[in-house]
Order: sequence, then structure tokens, then C-alpha cells
Amino acid sequence: MLESVTSRALESALDGLSMRQKAIANNIANINTPGYTAERVSFEDALAKSVQQGNGATTATMSRSLEPTREDGNNVNLDTETLSNTTTVLQYQFATQAENQVLTSIRAALKDG
Repeated sequence: MLESVTSRALESALDGLSMRQKAIANNIANINTPGYTAERVSFEDALAKSVQQGNGATTATMSRSLEPTREDGNNVNLDTETLSNTTTVLQYQFATQAENQVLTSIRAALKDG
């Protein structure tokens, strides 16, 4: 398939958002696990830098939250996870729609060409 900065960036974004969805699900599943610290996925800054450099490809990274913990050592906050989940779902839908637009444009170019 034709590789462009846009298609690589969208693929990287979808991979990062998918990883974030899994982390959120894991955090919620462990909300009552003593000593568990929430997972955080980041990729946006690296993705922006990669796009600026003309590449678009990057890999998401996972780290542990440094937010304060409860007495049991757990720091998962359901409100934070719910908000993050909503945002991630919307971003994933937007990126999927953008990817579909890229593919539609490629198909149209191949058909007309």
C-alpha cells in the first residue's frame, strides 16, 4: 500500500489509542487491588515530533501513574478513567474516519488513474 506520513501517523495514533483502551480497562479491573498503580499510555508528543520530521511513525509507551495513592497503595480513580475512556473512544473514532478518508482517496485515484 502507498505509505505516506498521514497514513503512518494515523496507524500510530490508532495503535496508541488501542493500547490506551487496554490500559484503561486494566486500571478499572484493578480498582480495588491493593498496591496497584494506574497505567498511563502516552504517544501524542512523540507522534507530533515524528510528523514534524516527515515520518509519522512512532510507538506508544506505557508508564505507571505517579498520582497519590489511597491508604491501600492503589491510585486508580474511576472518574479519571471514565473521562479518559470517553476521550479515547472519540479520538479513536475520529482517527478511524480519517483513515477511511485516506483509503477512499487512494481508491478514487487508482480508479480514475
